[in-house]
Amino acid sequence: MQNVYTVAQVNSYIKNMFTQDYFLRTIFVKGEISNCKYHSSGHIYFTLKDEKGTIACVMFAGNRSRLSFQMKEGQRVVVGGTIDVYERDGKYQLYAQEVILDGSGLLYEKYEKLKKELEEMGMFAPEYKQPIPKYIKTLGVVTAPTGAAVQDIINITKRRNPYVQIILYPAIVQGEQAAESIVNGIRALEQQQVDVMIVGRGGGSIEDLWAFNEEIVAKAVFDCSVPIISAVGHETDTTIIDYVSDLRAPTPSAAAELAVYEYTQLEEKLAAFQYTLLEKERKQLQRLKTELTNKKLRLTYLSPKNQIQEKRTYSIELEEKLEQMMQKQLTKKRHMLELYIEKMKGLSPLEKLSQGYAFLENSEGKVIHDIHQVKEKDELQIYLKNGSIKARAEKVIEGLEVEHG
Repeated sequence: MQNVYTVAQVNSYIKNMFTQDYFLRTIFVKGEISNCKYHSSGHIYFTLKDEKGTIACVMFAGNRSRLSFQMKEGQRVVVGGTIDVYERDGKYQLYAQEVILDGSGLLYEKYEKLKKELEEMGMFAPEYKQPIPKYIKTLGVVTAPTGAAVQDIINITKRRNPYVQIILYPAIVQGEQAAESIVNGIRALEQQQVDVMIVGRGGGSIEDLWAFNEEIVAKAVFDCSVPIISAVGHETDTTIIDYVSDLRAPTPSAAAELAVYEYTQLEEKLAAFQYTLLEKERKQLQRLKTELTNKKLRLTYLSPKNQIQEKRTYSIELEEKLEQMMQKQLTKKRHMLELYIEKMKGLSPLEKLSQGYAFLENSEGKVIHDIHQVKEKDELQIYLKNGSIKARAEKVIEGLEVEHG
């Protein structure tokens, strides 16, 4: 028998054929996942199938870092890799290098990839966010000219502040031309120098909202010198420009609420401020008036005229006080004098004379108060209460004996 080959040779030959086929070196295969198993070694083994067939697949542990989701039964995916033969078993299989979800899942993969790239570039960093001005005069809106989104923005803006001017750029917000149209709208309103800008549209699927996930739109929002509020879809929808914009609103209506201050509230606040200011002015004026009155009184008190008056009054008071003290002293001295007079009366010779006593002097005028001062024949002067008598001593008698003639 000729041309007999071993199993290994055949398998090697077939493997070589697969290796040389450029088509099989880089291929993307779409299908549904089944029999998915995560091995303890880190490898993932699964089968890719469709209505008419199956193909075995393996993703080695080294490529798992490229997988951004948990593979599950029934997921529709696109697998990129190489088809080759496993010589030992003589089976070919798809060696997966990347796996992405099909359809909307594919868009989600693209969304996550761009989001990660822009975040690494710093386009989401809070330090680049511009503050939204509190009081605006012009509001720029980049959205479709028809639909609920633009009507909601217009109605809420007019209700909150009818004096705010709305400049609408009628952009295409869905389809192939949408991204470029949105970028043109942002740049046009930036040239108009609006105070703040709302960029968005109503809700929809990820495919409908995809224009707001495009890199050129994200960069236009980031580079814009006018603060931008993103308002794409409903509250649960999140697009790339929501991360890049200066402020994210959950809906277009909410964006109008955030962008436009309520005029009536401002009026009420201003009225409250006016009342507070007037009240403070009133209190300040009252305080100043009181202070002025006090200073006027103080100035009046410290004036030379008032000081003279004060000193004059004080002098009068001192004079009256001195007079009172003098009268008091005079009364006191007069009373004492009367006491002394009474006392002197008791000691007065005249008073004694009036009581029957006499006052006796010798011829030399010396008072005689002792019997031994008198000799017989001495001339004497006797003083009585109503006159005096000249006499001569006939006889001097000691003791208290009295001779009666």
